[in-house]
Amino acid sequence: MKYLVLLAFVAILGSLGSALFFMMRDGRDGKPKTSNMARALAFRVGFSVLLFVCILLAWKLGYIQPTGIRAGQ
Repeated sequence: MKYLVLLAFVAILGSLGSALFFMMRDGRDGKPKTSNMARALAFRVGFSVLLFVCILLAWKLGYIQPTGIRAGQ
């Protein structure tokens, strides 16, 4: 589970980095702007939602256990 979360964070950061790259490079030197930045940010949102769903499923299936303050105390 730790490796899945780590992989998801790397994918999220990579997507943010590519969006930054496309934001800085698209539309320069008379070239038309492309939708690469929007696509990279859409992938980031998708990776974030996927990570949240995977963590929620892992908790429901008992693969991970919550720690910290108990509910109702």
